[in-house]
Amino acid sequence: MSVQTIASRYAKALMDLAVERNAVDTVLENVKMFKEAVSNRDLYLLLKSPIVKESKKIEIFKVLFDGKLDEITDGFFSIIMRKGREEYLPEIADSFITQYKSRQKISSAKITTAAPMSEEKLAEIKATLLKSNITEESIDLEVVVDPSILGGFVIEIGDKLYNASVLHQLNKLKKEFVGNDYVKAY
Repeated sequence: MSVQTIASRYAKALMDLAVERNAVDTVLENVKMFKEAVSNRDLYLLLKSPIVKESKKIEIFKVLFDGKLDEITDGFFSIIMRKGREEYLPEIADSFITQYKSRQKISSAKITTAAPMSEEKLAEIKATLLKSNITEESIDLEVVVDPSILGGFVIEIGDKLYNASVLHQLNKLKKEFVGNDYVKAY
């Protein structure tokens, strides 16, 4: 079974439990906190390591998160760790957040620009995306600044990509000229 399938199933179980107990937002905050903690490379590698014993992982996990998680999330993480599935926790967290966004009708979008954009311009782009039929009822917009695109912007929504960058336009022009040798007419 693939990692994504396993993560999706566990995340769905956590989501179902959170919905049943009316604690979806609390569990979401706990999962986001965990995801932020796992962005630490050492913790990530600890969870993925087959060498570190399960008891040591549980001990470290308790030190890091004791008293910081609600009953539902703490119990869920404990079960996952006792079952020896802790290596999937980062992916389970990602899948839970994705399921939450789907449940709340939130689209994730990423906009890459060559220079920082003003809040007004970002609000305008967000409003335009909301009017289109490619987004849900609201948008979670991630903004990335990448000077290598030279200018313009790139928008990614799910599996859709709109590339209006200067670099993309230059590459298109370059492809048109390759193999199209100029022949002087006499």
